[in-house]
Amino acid sequence: MTTTYDPFHPQYLDEADVRDELTRVYDLCHGCRICFKFCTSFPTLFEMIDNHDDQDAGRLTPAQQDQVVDECFQCKLCYVVCPYVPGQHEWALDFPRLMLRADAMLQETGHASVRDKATTQMMGRTDLLGKVGSATAPIANKVLGAKPGSVIRKVVEKTAGVSSVRMLPPFSRQRFSTWFNRRPKVRIGKRQGRVALFPTCLVEYQEPGIGHDLVKVYERNGIEVSLADIGCCGAPWLHSGDMDQFKKVANKNVKILAAEVRKGNDIVVPQPTCGYILKKDYLDYVGGSQAQAVADNTYDAAEYLMKVHRDDDTSLDTEFTGHVPESITYHTPCHLRAQNIGLKSRDLMKLTGAKIKLVQQCSGIDGMWGLRAENSDISLPIAKKLGDEITRANGEVVAGDCHLANTAINEQTGKVPQHPIQVVARAYGIAIEEGTR
Repeated sequence: MTTTYDPFHPQYLDEADVRDELTRVYDLCHGCRICFKFCTSFPTLFEMIDNHDDQDAGRLTPAQQDQVVDECFQCKLCYVVCPYVPGQHEWALDFPRLMLRADAMLQETGHASVRDKATTQMMGRTDLLGKVGSATAPIANKVLGAKPGSVIRKVVEKTAGVSSVRMLPPFSRQRFSTWFNRRPKVRIGKRQGRVALFPTCLVEYQEPGIGHDLVKVYERNGIEVSLADIGCCGAPWLHSGDMDQFKKVANKNVKILAAEVRKGNDIVVPQPTCGYILKKDYLDYVGGSQAQAVADNTYDAAEYLMKVHRDDDTSLDTEFTGHVPESITYHTPCHLRAQNIGLKSRDLMKLTGAKIKLVQQCSGIDGMWGLRAENSDISLPIAKKLGDEITRANGEVVAGDCHLANTAINEQTGKVPQHPIQVVARAYGIAIEEGTR
């Protein structure tokens, strides 16, 4: 049995070794149970072990072990609260990274089904899907926007593996990079920072308005913005166990982003899953000085603004002459909490004078996991819990950093959340760009 989360370790993909490590970790988790509330992986695991009189995790079958792996959607929250994490305890327990190792092993050893691999191949190519979706936005959105459970959505589920009962974010007719490259160059007076913006697939192809507002808010505060020339961060490949595809994407992106850092730019990411990938996962799966430089200089969108605000010689404009909501219900995405940077989006929105009510229930999306057809029965009840908490909070405005989680909120409540950067833009009186859908 090898306790390793290093994808370059010779035993990393060995099935017998992985299953022995799963037994060790499952036994420890069963004895602790602190993570029972985060996802169905843990209740499923505890129930299966409890069914044995001696409560021996070693009695689980490979299929039972794999069920726990399948139900993990990489929210990372168990890692945040775990008392046995590497570097803090000799047991060196990192449940999310062990699940990634198990997923990779299942892919490598041929245990993943043909349907599962086909869905991964389709959903993993986010840039290709985004380019096609934006180019054919009216048609694509008619298909994707069809009523959940409708015939056309069932056809999509049958052919592509995308759930027919989940709301899907529509594509924008104009990509964010197109808008950025066409806009007049803005002259920065007193420069307070320089960033290369990695817009992510969600902002590039589906919600460019977040990018519009980010650029305008940053420039208002003396931050020069350029565009990082990279595509998808690779999260869909990583979370589906396709290490080869993920490493190809990661190696390419690290080289490009490290070059931006050498130019003196910080990297800013407006979507938390992608930010987590750049800060954490590139270190594991690429490693080296370039990946370290990228990790050290990557910031969440609000994190960077609050850094500027709190540095000794820089500060943000706090004159808010636009619409400031009386109350904001703020959903804190799991992958932002897992970055351990504090609640920077909350702090940023508080500068406007609005009252903030936190909702910390997971959306059960994790990139593509919650949109896969086979996960609907698990993901929808999680999304419903989130929707119920949003409704109870009853804020004038709903805000959240993750566009996919925001889509789940819209699905469950009918309310359309804003990104925190958009809340700040409206508070400044910055108008919404029109004509991109």
